[in-house]
Amino acid sequence: MGDLPGLVVTGASGRMGQTLIRLVQDSDKLRLVACVERAGSPWIGRDVGEAMGGPALGIVVTDDPLEAFARAQAVVDFTTPAATVEFAALAAQARAVHVIGTTGLEAEHLAKIEAASRHAVIVRAGNMSLGVNLLVRLTQKIAAALDDDWDVEIVEAHHRMKVDAPSGTALMLGAAAAAGRGVSLDDSMVSGRDGITGARERGTIGFSAIRGGDVVGEHDVIFASAGERVVLRHLATDRGIFAKGALRAAVWGQGRKPGHYDMMDVLGI
Repeated sequence: MGDLPGLVVTGASGRMGQTLIRLVQDSDKLRLVACVERAGSPWIGRDVGEAMGGPALGIVVTDDPLEAFARAQAVVDFTTPAATVEFAALAAQARAVHVIGTTGLEAEHLAKIEAASRHAVIVRAGNMSLGVNLLVRLTQKIAAALDDDWDVEIVEAHHRMKVDAPSGTALMLGAAAAAGRGVSLDDSMVSGRDGITGARERGTIGFSAIRGGDVVGEHDVIFASAGERVVLRHLATDRGIFAKGALRAAVWGQGRKPGHYDMMDVLGI
């Protein structure tokens, strides 16, 4: 086990953090070396296994990411944009592979992540699942095959606690549709229609977000024309699919040249 790449899980107390911790315990490709939480978290100073309600794992949760990253070869990060930017700089300093599943990143965050990727491997995706990344590829291909007589709408649903909309996955799908059409998503995106909006503008890409209950993640890409529709759908019922993809990315990144990669690179699609 000591020869396996060491992994740090950030946001250890979160749902995704705990899922990652459980999965890496059963991994034969990675070993858990540290868990990081925000300063002031009640998990700080506790054994992470006991904090999760199970047996001790011999790993005490820390709020010192620099010390944790220095002992690791990979960091998996599903936290917040501000925290992810900080972690990107520290992971690059440690030359650790940084796998980013954080959503809600804006241009200023992405610029700092891009700068960090000049020194270390960063794998970033709005969604880490194999099925979603196949859906992204199909969306681009179909968008490229259809003209502006086909309207594109993206509908996504998530649990009530999700704080950003549209989801990172929905934005991935929108970017894929825009790329297929050879246009900019920023110029063609329409989100959250309300009131008297007028007729749908030709060539736009629409987004709708649903929030409720414990929905893990559902995404539909609708291509609609007069008399027919093509609907691509992905339903996630277990967030373990995202964690598995992230761990796969952490393994894939070992020994790679510094750069900013995505799950398409990891999956070879």
